[in-house]
Amino acid sequence: MVYTLTDPEKVRPLFGSWEETMIISCLQRVMGTLYVTDTGHPKSVMAVLGDFAFFAGRPCRELVESKRPGFLILVPQDEAWAHMIEACFPGRCRRVTRYAIRKDTVFDRDRLRSLKSRLPEGCLLQRIDSTLYDQCMENAWSRDLVSVFPSREAFLRDGLGMAVTVNGRIVSGASSYTRYREGIEVEVDTRRDYRRRSLATVCSAALILSCLDLGLYPSWDAQNLWSVCLAEKLGYTFSHEYPVYEVE
Repeated sequence: MVYTLTDPEKVRPLFGSWEETMIISCLQRVMGTLYVTDTGHPKSVMAVLGDFAFFAGRPCRELVESKRPGFLILVPQDEAWAHMIEACFPGRCRRVTRYAIRKDTVFDRDRLRSLKSRLPEGCLLQRIDSTLYDQCMENAWSRDLVSVFPSREAFLRDGLGMAVTVNGRIVSGASSYTRYREGIEVEVDTRRDYRRRSLATVCSAALILSCLDLGLYPSWDAQNLWSVCLAEKLGYTFSHEYPVYEVE
């Protein structure tokens, strides 16, 4: 049986020094859910938040096979967990590389203000409010900017986002994919026909500045090398590659 764990302290040591803010969100009980097969003395744990599931401790087939239906990105703590994921989903999982970004960046505010100012003519930069939240939810490309939060009210209370609009419609955004006490995990999306116009750079710079003003750290994890390049442009430093499994 797989159970929801209500006492995060029982599994905190299993994650060790894993530097991942979505795990922190679960451990802080801010967002996400922890799953175990033994609530008394768990030896394995699965932390689920948004489209991600992180596996730590002793590899456990029951936890891996309990993943919710639909698309999910499975993140193994080590190769033993990776082998378990491959064994549980033969032919149904795709191993891909993600790129970890260092989480100790000291940002150059003047540089960020300069990037923020490069807004093309005809575009408007604004905070994601109730109206833009609804727009984000209407479009598949922008949904991840707000959808991990359980409601509009939750996002407006705990989330943070900046968007570029054209004629009142969102075309690019950078926001809190998830939230933990000390910061956010950054999500960046741009409508396909508005890409390569520096809109993601403008939104991201504005979001980071807003985080700094609020005393929050804007954590960045890159899905691809384009995201790494954007992160470095904003002042972040690349850390290392790591494998994940995309499972339908």
